[in-house]
Amino acid sequence: MKNSKKPLVKKDGAAFEDGRAYLLKGGRSLSGEVAVSGAKNAATKQLVAALLADEPVILNNVPDIGDVRATLDMLRELGVGVEFANNRAVIDGRKLKTSEVAEALTRKNRIPILLLGPLLHRFGEARIPALGGCQIGPRPVNIHLDGLAQMGADISNEDGYFVARAKRLKAAMIELSFPSVGATENLILAAVKAKGTTVIANAAVEPEILDTAKLLQSMGAIINLETNRTWVIEGVEKLHGAEHTVLSDRIEAASFGIAAALTKGSIFVKHARQDDMLSFLNAIRRVGVPFKVEQDGILFGSADNYRPVVLETDTHPGFMTDWQQPFVMLLTQAKGVSIVHETIFEDRFGYTETLVKMGAHIQLHSDCLGSKNCRFKHKNFMHSCIVSGPTPLTAADVCIPDLRAGFSYLLAALMAKGESRVTGVGIIERGYEDIIGKLQKLGADIKVG
Repeated sequence: MKNSKKPLVKKDGAAFEDGRAYLLKGGRSLSGEVAVSGAKNAATKQLVAALLADEPVILNNVPDIGDVRATLDMLRELGVGVEFANNRAVIDGRKLKTSEVAEALTRKNRIPILLLGPLLHRFGEARIPALGGCQIGPRPVNIHLDGLAQMGADISNEDGYFVARAKRLKAAMIELSFPSVGATENLILAAVKAKGTTVIANAAVEPEILDTAKLLQSMGAIINLETNRTWVIEGVEKLHGAEHTVLSDRIEAASFGIAAALTKGSIFVKHARQDDMLSFLNAIRRVGVPFKVEQDGILFGSADNYRPVVLETDTHPGFMTDWQQPFVMLLTQAKGVSIVHETIFEDRFGYTETLVKMGAHIQLHSDCLGSKNCRFKHKNFMHSCIVSGPTPLTAADVCIPDLRAGFSYLLAALMAKGESRVTGVGIIERGYEDIIGKLQKLGADIKVG
């Protein structure tokens, strides 16, 4: 293993750090079958949505990951009845006892901001502290708060808490300044029991949001996605219990698909859904990664040579920002110069510093190296990336800075010559269930040390 007194990157993760490390020896081909878990970005939001019901809500295929457990702990502290075993959660929101979320409960993820609507519906007020989660940019919540204010909430900032008050939320015509996933979810949760019909224009339409809408409809909501990214929600007086199965995680599915390509392997990713991954599949086909869509998943293969591409992240149905990090890892092995333009988060290429130290040829630029309209133009954010390849990688001692970069570091270590030591592993366990077991089953030389 490459000697290093300090990990190459250590920016975040104190809330998840527990002294453990992954030890990986690179050079093995990954092959076999892996079943992706339920989507983190749907399950955590649906646990909150369950609070709107007057009866227990049952969620199946809930991933046993750090973000889910942090969300469940938060709900328990609020008095909510919680049962969780074998990827099945039963949430009884009738026992909700307080309108205030303690500051200590918000350090591990950004879910608490979504409690504003459910708490306002129950108590007429809500107190939510500052948010936690990954360090991938400021991720301001003004879009959330502006929309709730249009629905009649009186919102102030008191000693670091967002304090919202409303006797009853009312319908509004809301046009988002950007199709924010979190803001769209927040306003939907507020609108389903608001008085009147709420219209949310220029909204996010990610598959995880549609999945939450399906749950809410099963609970008695009247909710519809219309053309031009517009949600229309007719408020109802009450919502009842329901049972729902969380959709599969398209981010995990893509991560394992790239793992097959980079390690010269072949992986059948069970439960991967083509409908949710069209832009990703188009992108890897351009690079030269072979795949075959089958009845219950997608078979990803590998090739001797990969082609460079120009890629831009975007809101759904565009190329997902959470696919960007493993995809950049793939481009380090493409022959030629590739360009990636990040248009969703302004500070999501910081992880590449470690890849460079491991041997990758990556340059960052503040210019918009793409054709899409970008919020970060002329703002000096390093949000464009030039990748030259192919380049061999060498093992290193690294620390995971954020969740999605974490899987890229695992990919780098699986390819690198020698043994790598990866710390900050609690961060990657926020979003990937049984990551050690899944990689070992595919043939990776990985263990906890």
